[in-house]
Amino acid sequence: MQELFYPYDSNLILKKSKKLRRELLETAEKEGKKLLKKKVAVLGGSTTHDIIRILDLFLLNEGIEAEFYESEYSQYWEDAMFGTPELDAFTPDVIFVHTTFKNITELPQITDSVEEIKAKEDRLFDHFKVMWESLKSKFSCPIIQNNFEYPAYRLLGNKEAYDHHGVIAFVNRINIRFADYARDNGLLINDINYVAASYGLDRWADSFYWHMYKYAMSLQAIPDYTFNVSHIIKAVFGKNKKSLVLDLDNTLWGGIVGDDGPENLEIGQETSMGQVYSEFQNYVKAHKDLGVILNVNSKNEMDNALAGLNHPEGILKPDDFIMIQANWEPKSQNLNTIADTLNLGVDSFVFVDDNPAEREIIRQQIPGVAVPNITESGSLSPEKYIRILDKNGYFETITISEDDAKRNEMYKANALRKAQETSFKDYNEFLLSLDMKGEIKAFDPLYYSRIAQLTNKSNQFNLTTLRCSMEEIEAMSSDDSYITLYGKLSDKFGDNGVVSIVAGKAEGDTLHIRLWLMSCRVLKRDMEFAMKDELVKAALNKNISKLKGYYYPTAKNGMVKNFFNTMGFDKISEDADGNTEWILEINSDYENQNKVIKVNA
Repeated sequence: MQELFYPYDSNLILKKSKKLRRELLETAEKEGKKLLKKKVAVLGGSTTHDIIRILDLFLLNEGIEAEFYESEYSQYWEDAMFGTPELDAFTPDVIFVHTTFKNITELPQITDSVEEIKAKEDRLFDHFKVMWESLKSKFSCPIIQNNFEYPAYRLLGNKEAYDHHGVIAFVNRINIRFADYARDNGLLINDINYVAASYGLDRWADSFYWHMYKYAMSLQAIPDYTFNVSHIIKAVFGKNKKSLVLDLDNTLWGGIVGDDGPENLEIGQETSMGQVYSEFQNYVKAHKDLGVILNVNSKNEMDNALAGLNHPEGILKPDDFIMIQANWEPKSQNLNTIADTLNLGVDSFVFVDDNPAEREIIRQQIPGVAVPNITESGSLSPEKYIRILDKNGYFETITISEDDAKRNEMYKANALRKAQETSFKDYNEFLLSLDMKGEIKAFDPLYYSRIAQLTNKSNQFNLTTLRCSMEEIEAMSSDDSYITLYGKLSDKFGDNGVVSIVAGKAEGDTLHIRLWLMSCRVLKRDMEFAMKDELVKAALNKNISKLKGYYYPTAKNGMVKNFFNTMGFDKISEDADGNTEWILEINSDYENQNKVIKVNA
């Protein structure tokens, strides 16, 4: 629903929330879209009813139907530390601790010594640290914690920012300590300090709403605040986008390359507008290091498109893109071609085009593609492109792995593989020609971050859809009852990195497979058979004679509905929702099924 993407009308969202919610549910039902049902516990340090009401909308718009637990007013710490029967029974999938500057009970005073101020800082940090650790031990789910926004006034003026007695300096030190803890312990920070600054602190800190309703921010700021929280939650549950698909003319540069010629394009430092487009290209290119896949979809002759991309002042070059679709075909057809070639669902893409008509065609013909309104009423405002993309949080990052920086190269190598595949009549010969090498071993600390990231990003080839934090991956690895395997795959075109994960818990003579997933970029490469072979070997070493598999259907993982059947398992049960259980009996006579990948050579 476009009304729930930036730039949005906050007043409309606040006034029409019930109507918008109803329309979201009706649209999902009409399109047969299966919503991801998740439980979100909101532990509040102030009034949270309207925060939950609007957060619910933004999550629904991302395909997440949330059930909420709401603590009593300002009982966040008591609920976390001592629990309630309702919260314990709720078993949340994610916990959001909504605390703000209003919840800091001890602030520096002018008469305090440096030692006294440090003691206040320590007490405040310990107050939250003990709460996070209590929640983690009870629920083993992701925890989102606000940092602190700045106060509404500065008693010491500019000295607030650097004097030990300054409240702003105090908030900055606490926020740094929160960040340090989060980085080392898997806590997720909702950067309320940035949101409040971006919204405007004077408007944010309207004291009327605090004294009247005990709202920590003005009512009108709630959509901006909850939109930011929704980015984190959707990233936790694998709802991030994966690729930018970009127009060229008046999107990556000013002007029309076919009409104006590449030498007359606005890009570079010679004009103010050229600088704007250079800044946007820099912003786009920086996404490559996050693992965002870049593609072009332009109505242009290929020679003209390449000439524009090779402009000496341009930041983005042809090699930065996986696919360049520059032709006169409908852009919807080009986008489907990109999706098919990269083996990605259309809901993985963000389509960026200055032309409102082209944007509307994509919205109508390929539902699921994110289509930001980067221009309004036909008005070209390239200086707003970055803000609009950035505010929408399409690529919210909760973990960063080494594989992210290599992802574009990995997909580029996949395109080369696809081209070679067409030259072989026998598919098995093609696989052998790739000279594939696999590394399949127990979870290694070196890859914990990437393994956790895969559980949160893989949606199609994901049998149980279990999402894991880095701490949960580490816990599995150190639990002797678990068998864990990661799989890396390389070939003559390049290294794909960690692409597959299997984890199972042994109970008696049976291994219950809790995780089995694989990156779609290595589909049809027999990696699943290689993983199975190593899983059987590890299970037999633990005197396990049965593997029990589980498939839980979602809107995206239908491709693996019959995976266990393909792997030789027998179905033993299926419920009304399509959840299935499978069994495979194994023994020392097991024969490896992978014939094309050299594993652990």
